[in-house]
Formats: sequence, structure tokens, C-alpha cells
Amino acid sequence: MEPRESWAALAAGGVAGVCVDLILFPLDTVKTRLQSPQGFRKAGGFRGIYAGVPSTAIGSFPNAAAFFITYENVKSLLHHGSTSYLTPAAHMVAASLGEVVACLIRVPSEVVKQRAQVSPSSSTLRILSHTLYHEGIQGLYRGYKSTVLREIPFSLVQFPLWESLKDLWSWKQGHVVDSWQSAVCGAFAGGFAAAVTTPLDVAKTRIMLAKAGSSNASGNVLAALCGIWRTQGLSGLFAGVVPRMAAISLGGFIFLGTYEKTRQLLL
Repeated sequence: MEPRESWAALAAGGVAGVCVDLILFPLDTVKTRLQSPQGFRKAGGFRGIYAGVPSTAIGSFPNAAAFFITYENVKSLLHHGSTSYLTPAAHMVAASLGEVVACLIRVPSEVVKQRAQVSPSSSTLRILSHTLYHEGIQGLYRGYKSTVLREIPFSLVQFPLWESLKDLWSWKQGHVVDSWQSAVCGAFAGGFAAAVTTPLDVAKTRIMLAKAGSSNASGNVLAALCGIWRTQGLSGLFAGVVPRMAAISLGGFIFLGTYEKTRQLLL
């Protein structure tokens, strides 16, 4: 990729990330509280629906920018000399590496945000200082493995599906898709990926919200999934699936549509 294309990917990704995270924050709060071990009402119900939004506002731009600059550069690198049937694999690898890099920024922001969402009476700054004082930097990265293990399967489904739907639509109409068409493809891809990866999202939420020293605080995703299955069954594993699908479908529309439009304007 040329430097101009890299800067465009970085800026467009950052703008898209801020737009989608702030617009859909209330749905994300509802989803987190539905997945919380203390239950929806005790976690705050519909009160303080924007609790934790400062953490998201600060982390959204660098998180999304890091993902897209990695995704576009790796995709460009892998496309050189590759055959068409290997294109989905290139998208999968690029998306996976993008998530690994982005999660270095996303996880601390997510930990503070989710703890604020289930404790609406506490400020974001207070939760941050409390986490650092009692758990140190590692406390902010609790759930890194579970987040990566959620995001990689999600991206393995979403991004190849998004790219394939765009290619199919482009072929059908005889020209490259417009940004709104890319957004529609993003909505379908995101909603489907959200549904199939919900159990991993529930496990990630439980690990991030677990009290220090508890079994879930160790970050063992398989143990968290088994614990949820034993106590709540299938409904527990898919807690919050409806708001998650709604948020990510709408998020995919806004996120990927905004990304394409902003990138086109910058190029």
C-alpha cells in the first residue's frame, strides 16, 4: 500500500469506529447488563445507559484505526501474486492480525467501559483508578485472550462475508458498489457473525466483570463457557444475543459504510 492509502485507512477506520461506538452505546450497555452474572436489573437495568461512555469515546478512534491500517496493509500484501480462490483466506488472515493489534487498545477501554456499565453509580475515572490500584496494568488487560478469541472468529466470518457480498453485488450491477451498498453488506455480515459468536462474547463479559481472585478472573475461556452452560444452559450462552445482533447489524451498516465513504473521500 502507498502511504496515502495507509493514512486514508487509518483516518477512515478511526472516524467509523467513533461513529458506531457512540451511536450504539445504549444497545451495548443493555447487552452487557443482560450478560452480567448479577442479572440485568441488579446491573442497572435501563438506568445510566451511557455509563462508561468516556472510556469508549477515548478508545474508539485508535482502536478502529489500528484495525483497519493493519487489515488493509496485510490484505494488500497477501493479494500480490495470490489466486482468486485464495482471496477469502487473505481476508481472514488480514482481519485476524488486525484484531490482535486492535485488541491491545480495545481491551483496557472495554474493561473500564463494562465495569462502568454494570456500576452506573461509579464514574469511569474512579473505576480506572480502582482497577489500577488493586490489579495493576494486568487488570486492564484481563480478558485480552477471551477478547481475541471472540474477535478472531467474528472477523473470520464477518470480513470475508462482507468482501464476498460486495464482490457479488458489484458483479450483478456491473460496477463497484457504492458506500451505502457496502454498508448493507456490512449489516448482513455483522449480524450473522454476531449470532454465531455470542457465547464467546458472554464468556468475555463474565471474565472482565469477575471479582479479582475468582475462577473467572483467571481468564480461562473454556472454564467460563462450561460454568455458564452448567448454571444457565443454552440460554445463558446466548444471553444478550438479540441486542448484540441488532447492535452489530446496525453497527456493521454504520461502521463499514462510514469507513468506505470516508476512505473514498480521502483518496
